[in-house]
Amino acid sequence: MNESEILALLQKYQEGTLSNEDKDKLEAWYLHKASNSNRQLSEYELEDSYEHLKSKLPLAQKAKVVSLWPRVAVAASVALLLGSGIFYFTKSEVKEEEKIQVVEKPKDIAPGGNKGILTLSNGKQIVLSDVSAKDIIAKEGEEDEVTIKMDANGVITYVINPNADSSKENANSFNTLSTPTGGQYNIVLADGTKVFLNAVSSIKYPTQFNGDERTVELEGEAYFEVAKDKSKPFIVKSDNQKIQVLGTHFNVHAYNNEAIIKTTLLEGSVAVAFRNQTAILKPGQQSNITENSTKITVKEVDTEAAIAWTNGRFKFDNADLKSVMKQLERWYGIKVEYRGDVSDVRFNGGTFRNKNLSEVLKVLELSNIKFKVEGKTIIVYP
Repeated sequence: MNESEILALLQKYQEGTLSNEDKDKLEAWYLHKASNSNRQLSEYELEDSYEHLKSKLPLAQKAKVVSLWPRVAVAASVALLLGSGIFYFTKSEVKEEEKIQVVEKPKDIAPGGNKGILTLSNGKQIVLSDVSAKDIIAKEGEEDEVTIKMDANGVITYVINPNADSSKENANSFNTLSTPTGGQYNIVLADGTKVFLNAVSSIKYPTQFNGDERTVELEGEAYFEVAKDKSKPFIVKSDNQKIQVLGTHFNVHAYNNEAIIKTTLLEGSVAVAFRNQTAILKPGQQSNITENSTKITVKEVDTEAAIAWTNGRFKFDNADLKSVMKQLERWYGIKVEYRGDVSDVRFNGGTFRNKNLSEVLKVLELSNIKFKVEGKTIIVYP
């Protein structure tokens, strides 16, 4: 194309009649001149060439002209690099640069639900999600003294056979209910005690309570509504802590990967024993113990926050960020990494546990914390 044809194309653009085909012609001409196969234009020639085009366009300083030539401007910049032999530039590669890259939105992470594994005294494991409601799961004991059922709500129940020989003691027949990451489960023990088991937790218990005590062993977190029986105190063992009650409602938070064991009392009275110490809790109080502690610390707390998980909620009462994120790790099956100091970040309020992770993070971001999701890893920025 000669100069008059080039100027004619520029005039068409000013009039708004430049077709895509004409634009390609104009661009092809410029690129051909900028990267002539016979020789490389010098830096000064390239600059003169581009300035020449701009000088022929009266409205060069208007926004419309600036918006028209992003590709020509890029071509000029790249052409300068051509003179140094760094890049080889072709028209097809220019169009490749223009393609819009569509970044796939990361999949949201769904909340947990009712998931549990029941391990019988003979070692057999039963995945409870595979059991239909109202089914008899198993029978335990020499004469089938205990029948294990699942009720209509999916709760595990133990029913003692009234015709079994009650004179026989079967204190060594134990079952274990455990929950995985993103799981929780409810159970009614043989004495009528209700146990709500949180994620990544387990409780070991006898299929029926013989003897003078009702003893269970807990790892993780559980909420207990203990059936009253003055003749048989109910005992919960967790790590180095021992809790003794007659009939009451309380929550025990005793995860192996957390430094503090917390026992929160809602109703009745409990005695918390740790090493050579004992503390009697009143409703609304929480005991805290650590491996290196010299005494049991007792304080007033928001009991609703302690058992919010049993009602399908996250509720935070001046909770530090890392303890909050540990709850999310167990419920959503994620891994959390920290970039920066977050030790002074505290949360009050809460949200529902049935929400996807992204919705929960939006609530937490109201406290000026930033999150970046990379697959199943959450990166936290202060």
